Amino acid sequence: MAYNPKKHHRRSIRLSGYDYTQPGAYYITICTYKRQCWFGDVMNGKVHYNHLGYIAYSFWQALPRRFSHIELDVFVVMPNHLHGILIICDRVNQIQANDLPKKEQFGKPVAGSIPTVIRSFKAAVTKRINLMRKTLNPPVWQSNYYESIIRVETGLDNVRQYIINNPRQWEMDEENPRYHTDEKLDLNLDF
Repeated sequence: MAYNPKKHHRRSIRLSGYDYTQPGAYYITICTYKRQCWFGDVMNGKVHYNHLGYIAYSFWQALPRRFSHIELDVFVVMPNHLHGILIICDRVNQIQANDLPKKEQFGKPVAGSIPTVIRSFKAAVTKRINLMRKTLNPPVWQSNYYESIIRVETGLDNVRQYIINNPRQWEMDEENPRYHTDEKLDLNLDF
């Protein structure tokens, strides 16, 4: 079968033409491959990390050391996904020269951009976990991630509250594999 670039082209979910190096707050969600629960469990509304969860947590926490223009806001590593707010400070303008590209293109990452930060995080976590597992399969992360640009302070407060409450909502979270199992069990028990 011949290669068809239109069929195999991965569609970006980033805003077309948006400069992801500009200062602001970005709400990020990264999911594990096939939503597998790699990072621990939630009991009584509190996340209990396993070794892999501590890796994801500590690598996220270390992002400002790797990217000095990034500040962390609220974040949580859940059993099969991560929610976090990354803030790009004004300092990014001092890091990048004005003539460098600001728009991501395939194979041409933009230094300091949100996609580059997330790519770096996912790669570092994957490398460490694969060393521990002594295997490359299955993958740790889904191939993409979700991001939302937070434009107003009230939006930032709402996202913060959502992230903080996420562990308490885990039992009813669609990302929780047991949510779907329990739902099916309830249906089967209804005579």
